Order: sequence, then C-alpha cells, then structure tokens
Amino acid sequence: MSTVILGIESSCDDTSAAVIADGLLRSNVIASQSVHEEYGGVVPELASRAHQQNIVPVVDAALHRAGVTAADLSAIAFTRGPGLIGSLLVGTSFAKGMALGLGIPIIDVNHLHGHVLSHFVREHEGDRVPAFPYLCLLISGGNSQLIVVRSPEDMEIIGRTIDDAAGEAFDKCAKAMGLPYPGGPHIDRLAAEGDPDRFHFARPHIAGLDYSFSGLKTSFLYTLRDCRKTDPDFVEKNRADLAASLQATIIAILLDKLAKAVDQTGIRTVAIGGGVSANSGVRAAVEAFCASRGIEAFIPARKFTTDNAAMVAMAGYFKYMAGEFCPFDRTPYARTEI
Repeated sequence: MSTVILGIESSCDDTSAAVIADGLLRSNVIASQSVHEEYGGVVPELASRAHQQNIVPVVDAALHRAGVTAADLSAIAFTRGPGLIGSLLVGTSFAKGMALGLGIPIIDVNHLHGHVLSHFVREHEGDRVPAFPYLCLLISGGNSQLIVVRSPEDMEIIGRTIDDAAGEAFDKCAKAMGLPYPGGPHIDRLAAEGDPDRFHFARPHIAGLDYSFSGLKTSFLYTLRDCRKTDPDFVEKNRADLAASLQATIIAILLDKLAKAVDQTGIRTVAIGGGVSANSGVRAAVEAFCASRGIEAFIPARKFTTDNAAMVAMAGYFKYMAGEFCPFDRTPYARTEI
C-alpha cells in the first residue's frame, strides 16, 4: 500500500500544497500573494485573509495533479512554525479539520527543517540526494544559519546571524534603491549587468561561525546618503554597480563562514537552502567553492528554494516513516531555533 503525504505550507505569504507518494513528488502547487507589493513588505492580516481564500483551491489542485483523492492520503503534514501566526493558523486549522474528517494523522513540520530537507524532494527515482552528514547553509529573509545535518531528526546549528539575515540585507538595500518588493530578485538581475568591484562596503569581523549583516546594510545606506548629497541621481545612474557590489559582499561574507565550517567539521558535502539560495551569484559561488575543494555540492532547483509545500511533505514523509505524529491540540508558533 502506498504512503501518500499531503503537505501544506502557509508560514508567510505563499499558500502551497504538495503530494508525495512513496518518497516521490507528485504535485506542488503554490499561490503567491501580489497584494503586498504596494506596501513594500508582507502585511500579516492581508496574508491571513489571502490564505483563507487560497487554501481550498490549492489543496484541491494538488490532489488533482497528483492523481489521488483525499481517501488515498496516509497523513497530512503542515508547517507549524516558525512564521506569521495568522498565516500558520490557517494552514494548521485546515490540516486538522481535513485529517479529522478523514480519520488520518497529522504531522507538524518545522519550516526551517523543510528547507534543510528540500534536497530530498525527488521527482524521479534516479534523482541525486545528499548522504548524511552534510553541511547546510540556510539563507533566507529571516535566517542565515550553518547547520550540521546528521539525519532528518538530528540537526545542529553551528553558526547563525546575530542581527539581520542575508535576505533582509538584500531586501532592505533594494528598498533604499527604490526597487520593488521583494528586492532580492531585482538585485540579482541588476548585479549581472554591474561591476562588483565598483563600491566597497563594510564586512563584519565576528568571531566563530556566526553571521552579521547589519554593518553591511548600514554601510550601504550611508554610501547612498553621502553620494546623493552631491548627485541626487546617484542611485539611478549606478543601480547595476551598486547591486553587483552589494551582492558580491554578501556572497563573500557567506562563503567566509562556510569555508571555516567545512574546515572545522571536516564534512565533505555542502547544501544550500532557503529563498536566497535562488540568487544566481550565490549559486555560482557555492558551486565554484565546492569544486575548488573537491566537495560535493547540492544546489536546489529554484522552485524548491522559496516557501513551498514539497519540502513540507518531504519532511512529513520522513516523520511518518519514523512514526512521529502530532497531537491535535498542538498550536502554531512564531519563533524557534532549528
């Protein structure tokens, strides 16, 4: 009998549902929310309302594309946190209600675990997956972490941001340049046209494996302020070079700690995950770094870098096989470590 897991992701502003059957991805449907663009960031109340509108058609589409019915489901995995409480409540409540109606168990998934385990999402039997242990660089709007992954249940954070995350640095600096939200993809696009050596921004000197991006962000903003005093059109004239220099600095900060983590742990497999792992410069830099050291690299397909239910279903599949289920009285949480 097949093991069929429905995954539900609603931690922020994307409503997603996916189906994994016997370890293979059968569908992954995502409904994004454009309502936040005019505000320059996610508005929690609007996100919650959009999730309520989207979750039924998204789940229905995921089941239909997977060629299964609700009666075929073995369990429902859902993101319990971290994230926006209102958004998480929508996904959690829907998962509980559907599972109770079907008489099947629910599985709570840590959103960050989903990103770390996204490399195990397979669309075909021969797809490559990492062997344990591996070192994961998790980079997103809210998290920059270095994690030793010994198994789906055993993960250890060995480095984390002490202030802003890499994704925050991209988005906040992009906003200062007058770019639309989310700013990361626009920085990525412009960086391909610019000179990464044109501007020099502050780099942190933090001991150990922890990250810091607040000094870089402040240095970037001061550069814009000072240059605008003499040339009001400075940003418009230099957007591509600013983007390229910003991106190059962030990549250098990320790789410096990654190299130290590889040396300290001796682990020879490196994976990246999270929204910032979609960045072209980051992907190329990590691949080049691993190639130069003879390290096996795992770079996720871009469709699995953003918030998606495929990774939630995959994490749920691991927990299902281990017999780890969630009581129905569990509530969502906004913050947590890995």
